[in-house]
Formats: sequence, structure tokens, C-alpha cells
Amino acid sequence: MGMINGLFGLLFGGDRNVVKDTVEVFRENAEAGSVRAHEVQVQAMKEFGAEFVVPRQGVFDRLMDGVNRLPRPALALGTLGLFVSAMVSPLWFAERMQGIALVPEPLWWLLGVIVSFYFGARHQVKAQQFQREIVQTMSHVPQVIENVSALRKMRHDGIGAAATDGDATLTVASLAQGENAALDEWRRAA
Repeated sequence: MGMINGLFGLLFGGDRNVVKDTVEVFRENAEAGSVRAHEVQVQAMKEFGAEFVVPRQGVFDRLMDGVNRLPRPALALGTLGLFVSAMVSPLWFAERMQGIALVPEPLWWLLGVIVSFYFGARHQVKAQQFQREIVQTMSHVPQVIENVSALRKMRHDGIGAAATDGDATLTVASLAQGENAALDEWRRAA
């Protein structure tokens, strides 16, 4: 028995684990690797988010933001207006459509390019806002992980949930026979 204790003391004593230390020479500690990868990802997301911070405080900036918001509703409401005008006044609508039929093809191409650039720019702005939101969300990850870990420790059905962790008073109290109304009722019924 003394020899086994001595062997275990040699391998695991003194707050060290020779087996673990030896294995880590050949294989990365997965938990430590995950922590490092998480730190790298959080730092990269913070730097990425900092690139897109643009303060908008001037009157001109606010005015341009307002103007940029007009084309989408104008296109949608204008299209709906065309449908309504076609039903209300078909002759007026037909006259306007004859005018549109005279628009040369290069002008249609130019209109397509302008609309494509506008919506492409809007897509880019929305994508940048999305990236900022991701950075903000990622900054909450450590707190969420901590909360989940604390909640999992509170589970009643996990292994060791009722462990006394070497507390002699708790161990004795847990082994002492006490009153159990459900068990007493079950015994009476049997």
C-alpha cells in the first residue's frame, strides 16, 4: 500500500500531474486552446467593429441620412400608385405608359445602374450595421458562458450534486435516518 501511495504521490503530488504534463507535450490542451481561440476571436471582432464606427453629428449628415431614406418608400409607393391610377383612370395611365415606351434603351440601362448602386450601397450600410451588432453580441459571450456555467452547477440531477465535499457534519447529517413523509406513507400502503 505504501508503494502505491508513493507512486501516486510521485505522479500526482505537489499540485502537478506528470501524465497530463507529458501528454500536453504531444497534444494541445483542448480547454486552453479553446480559451486562446476565443480571446483571439473577441479581439478580432473588436478591431473589426472599431473600423466601422462613424460618428454622425452634423446637420448635413442628418439631412443626407433623411434623403437616403426616401428612394425605397418612393419606389414602393410610386409602384402602388401606378396600380391605383390604372384602376381609377385607365386612359390617363395608358397615356403615361405610351410616354415610357418612348424612353431609349440606354436611358433604361442608366436608370438600372443608378438603382443598383443605390441599393448596393444600402446593402453595404446594412451589412456594416450587422457587423457592429455582431461585435456587440460577441462582447456578451464571456458573461453568458459564466451564467450558463453557474446555472449548470445548480442542477439537482448532475453527478455529485449531493456531494458533501469532505464536510464531516454534512456527511453525518446525510447518513442519519430522518422523517420522510412520502416513504412513511408508502410503507403504510404496502
